[in-house]
Amino acid sequence: MAIRRRDFLKAAGAAAVSVGLPRLARGADSAGIYDLERFGNARILHMTDTHAQLNPVYYREPSVNLGIGEMAGQPPHLVGRAFLDHFGIRPDSADAYAFTCFEFEKSAPRFGKLGGFAHLKTLIDRLRSDVGGAHSLLLDGGDLWQGTGLANTMQGRDMVEVANLLGIEAMTGHWEFTYGEQVLRDNLERFKGEFLAQNVFLTEEAAFNDAVAFDKATGRVFKPSTIKELGGHRVAVIGQAFPYVPIAHPKRFTPDWTFGLREDELQKHVEVLRRSEKVDAVILLSHNGMDVDLKLASRVTGIDVILGGHTHDAVPQPVAVKNAGGTTLVTNAGSNGKFLAVLDLALDKGKVSDVRYHLLPVYSELLKPDPAMAELIGKVRAAHVSDWSAKIATPDRLLYRRGNFQGPMDQLICTALRRELDAEIALSPGFRWGVTALSGQPMTMEDLLAETAISYPETYVQEMTGAQIKDVLEDVCDNLFNADPYYQQGGDMVRAGGLSYACTPANAIGNRISELRLDNGQALEAHGHYKVAGWASVNAQQGAPVWDVVAKYLRSGRMTPERLGPGVTLKGVDGNPGMVGQG
Repeated sequence: MAIRRRDFLKAAGAAAVSVGLPRLARGADSAGIYDLERFGNARILHMTDTHAQLNPVYYREPSVNLGIGEMAGQPPHLVGRAFLDHFGIRPDSADAYAFTCFEFEKSAPRFGKLGGFAHLKTLIDRLRSDVGGAHSLLLDGGDLWQGTGLANTMQGRDMVEVANLLGIEAMTGHWEFTYGEQVLRDNLERFKGEFLAQNVFLTEEAAFNDAVAFDKATGRVFKPSTIKELGGHRVAVIGQAFPYVPIAHPKRFTPDWTFGLREDELQKHVEVLRRSEKVDAVILLSHNGMDVDLKLASRVTGIDVILGGHTHDAVPQPVAVKNAGGTTLVTNAGSNGKFLAVLDLALDKGKVSDVRYHLLPVYSELLKPDPAMAELIGKVRAAHVSDWSAKIATPDRLLYRRGNFQGPMDQLICTALRRELDAEIALSPGFRWGVTALSGQPMTMEDLLAETAISYPETYVQEMTGAQIKDVLEDVCDNLFNADPYYQQGGDMVRAGGLSYACTPANAIGNRISELRLDNGQALEAHGHYKVAGWASVNAQQGAPVWDVVAKYLRSGRMTPERLGPGVTLKGVDGNPGMVGQG
């Protein structure tokens, strides 16, 4: 179906806020989706978690994103109608489609794909020209280099070229680290912007190696911050890389580096910027995840705005967080190139006097692709994607990943692992990257790689006891629902194929997972032994890459209309606005 411009203009108006610190108010932009009224004297553009998606994509937002305890019903833990009601978005609007899962299958043909770097380039250039280059700054929050077969094959080199043409001036990282130190440094040599990470330090053992590069005065591996002159004012940007890289990913990729939140070091650095550098604003470019950033904002003073990422939460309005020094605004700008955040600041000497914030959906049908970026994308793709363009299957249902507990795409992967590797149970990581495939549309190898392309894709088969399987589920569930956000790493629940269970998110670790049963209805025995298949292990494995295993299953034509996985029963969450269905 051809898109109709009036579908957007009659109701889309991306949410905007004007914040007179500490006051928070919301209004609608009715002058046109991308026609923003000029405000203040500095404009910061923020994108994050694009996961190397060079072209426009479909990406369904979650129907389950639970907040537990104090976070119940608070952004970002709102989905569906609860999200629409909270932010005043019309259910039949383009924004409802962009920001929520509400009637996704009905809206996708109407409003089309979002994102795409050629379309982002057009929008970014327009928004920067509206205020003048000397008044604007483009930042990337990380997960820029990973997420597609092309990026994985080129180890992020394609995305460095694209970032340079886009004009990114500073970024931080997460999956960028999984290419290893040498590739990371080689890519950063070609990157025209700055890589910022105040929370990455050298290990004590590596510090004795004279050949290792780091700041000997501080122990930091990377530059912690940069100061930019915007409209005659000094704006400091501090980088906060993903704090849990050596835990969430194989330690072998970063053996000489130690990560962490580094709250104390961050506070000290903010104070130096305020006192010695006399900056007028401090921005934290974060890849912590939104819940972590909300806690951080309550404890660290002197930060005006946190531009957040990692958890892929698209939140139209900043959350104002009180702390001992005043108020910090916390944002999160979605994923996959679907959104571009616009932070307009009214700067005075030594302070931010007012703020306006827009999170703009990047509707590809409303933005002409930039010719130079389109040419570059065609160039970097040409030598690599021809072998990935043939159809390998046609899904008979909507395949998506994002959701706290289940995603049909991961359930499909679990089914393939079980069938091809002859396993009783399959485990697939709860990654939040990976795009959405519409029912009836051909799936290619390039599409499959967009769900599986990582630098440690090897599959495995191993024997596990029922108690060990439960422990895995409990551990990942605690990562998702620990009452202390600092113990949350930001992913979703591990997907389990061939296994059903009940989960009570509000319980303590060890008591959340119960009623584990195999597909045949038999209870999982604690001392029983089971054949388990999986992939993306932090321990080195020797099996075939997961994409080859899944592709073999799909090419066999055995993808059946069976329910992909027996499901998860949630307990104690009735009425929680972070759930519209168990998925």
